[in-house]
Amino acid sequence: MVGMTERVDAVLRAGGTPHLHGLVVLRDGEVVLERYGAGPDHALNMPLGHVEFGRDTLHDLRSVSKSVVGVVYGIALGEGLVPEPGASLVRQFPEYDLPGREHLTIEHALTMTLGLEWNEQLPYTDPANSEIAMELAPDRHRYVLERPVVEEAGKRWHYCGGASALIGEIITRGAGRPLPEYAAARLFEPLGISAFEWSMGDDGAARAASGLRLRPIDLAAVGQLVLDGGRGIVPGEWIEEMLRPRVVTDGGGGYGYQWYLSRDGRMAEGIGNGGQRLVVVPEKRLVVAVTAGEYDRGLGSSQAVLDAVLEP
Repeated sequence: MVGMTERVDAVLRAGGTPHLHGLVVLRDGEVVLERYGAGPDHALNMPLGHVEFGRDTLHDLRSVSKSVVGVVYGIALGEGLVPEPGASLVRQFPEYDLPGREHLTIEHALTMTLGLEWNEQLPYTDPANSEIAMELAPDRHRYVLERPVVEEAGKRWHYCGGASALIGEIITRGAGRPLPEYAAARLFEPLGISAFEWSMGDDGAARAASGLRLRPIDLAAVGQLVLDGGRGIVPGEWIEEMLRPRVVTDGGGGYGYQWYLSRDGRMAEGIGNGGQRLVVVPEKRLVVAVTAGEYDRGLGSSQAVLDAVLEP
């Protein structure tokens, strides 16, 4: 039987992952496979040129940032700094006048079921893309909360980076310090993660939906924490709630609190534009972190290497 390492290396030799930047696989918390590539890269939309990737190279997580924010919310909740998911969303933003949105809860943001108008189907270079429009707005949180109501909240999953922005701001307000600072103190430092970047918008708010940069080995450490049930850093009850399917995504899988869940319930995942992936597979005792450079083009390279890693 061909082993995981042999399968992955065969895919790499065959050119099946032309845009792969990094791969780290943990089993039982130990590194069992680590590979790096080279190629052009970006920090959000800023070109970085040709990069030779290695263990110490930071990489955009793009929307895997959302899944990390979901973990951080659980830490803040355990410390009593943020409300329970069932609490009113608009009451967390008392400075805004938001008639017709009193029904919204924090859980609607955590599960991307706000029922507000939002479109991220356009390229992330297009100002008509709702996340880019949010970035261009003078106040991202007001922009999100004032989107027109188009359907009943809580019924249908609809991809929305604005939902993650609201979650990040609730953490910031509850903790009394910026999201990156709180995440560093309560999540990264306890995991031994000292190198990270979290970009800020022009409005001074952290880009909770897409702005985190980590080393793949450190992204894998976050996944291992989830696999281990929180290890006292995150309340174990939150990990269970975070990974409980609450709505079906457009792809037919489940969605919890900022995490995708496979149809068979055996895998939890964070997914980011360009092929960024964080996969947690409890029954295999595996964590897989992948970074890639297929921005606005799909998940081909990351999917090819993941298929090789996870092949039965």
